[in-house]
Amino acid sequence: MTIFNLGSINIDHIYGLPHLVVAGETLAASRYESALGGKGANQSIAIARAGGDVFHAGMIHHGDDHWLTPMVKAGVNINAVLKSDIATGHAIVAVDDDSPNKGENQIILAPLCNQSLPATLTDDFLKHATSSDWALAQNETNLTADFLTAAKAKGLHICYSAAPFVVDITLSLLPEVDLLIVNDIEADALCQATGKTKSALNIPHLIVTQGANGAEYYGQDGSFHIPAPVVKAVDTTGAGDTYLGYVLAQLDKGKPMREAMHVAAAAAAIQVTRHGASSAIPDMAETRESMNTDHVMGR
Repeated sequence: MTIFNLGSINIDHIYGLPHLVVAGETLAASRYESALGGKGANQSIAIARAGGDVFHAGMIHHGDDHWLTPMVKAGVNINAVLKSDIATGHAIVAVDDDSPNKGENQIILAPLCNQSLPATLTDDFLKHATSSDWALAQNETNLTADFLTAAKAKGLHICYSAAPFVVDITLSLLPEVDLLIVNDIEADALCQATGKTKSALNIPHLIVTQGANGAEYYGQDGSFHIPAPVVKAVDTTGAGDTYLGYVLAQLDKGKPMREAMHVAAAAAAIQVTRHGASSAIPDMAETRESMNTDHVMGR
């Protein structure tokens, strides 16, 4: 089975700071790096490192091919990544390196060519997809609704990563969605907009991530909470993408939801102990090894 991911590809500019910037403040960064990013690219890399078969569709500037190397090395199929005259999307990522909130971040996103995908891409991308496959999309590109609707019409399972979160867009796509993954703030916004509890949203599978507090599940498998391993975080950038990628890869391999969420929690726990987003995502062997230790399981 294959996961078809229509997703953003960004260049991340990452700055380590003594604390996150407040209005009117100027800070000198203690470190800087640039790396491949974007929720779409991060999630595809996570899926591949978790052992999943993933095809990625997206767009970059025609002079930026070298930024795709981490995706290729991870095993992501990038044959559907298009080239553009418009600049590649980028993000300014500020990471708190030293304050009591160490590891937290602020992100400014410039979508650029991520918002210029041609309408013909959806049909071309899905032409070999079957009803045993998954379709995945986020809110960092255009065509999200068209892609998920077309995938649903072909019988694919639909996973929606509703970020950056817009409540009206999310509500409009819920009828197509089999698996929705949001954080607790986003879930509360959905509940407020609909007047329903999480368990009454009628989503087949809903995962609500809660950072260091773990994640909650509501849906066809009942309702339950999976705790997060206890680790010392240094950078939370991309943790949610790692979690989603691992969950989806496990489900695609036929694993039960509880197991998928446990494995994803272990992978995300490793990821936040390292600087960076896509470069910090562990592979399955490292994740499985960590799950056998008292440290990562939080005992």
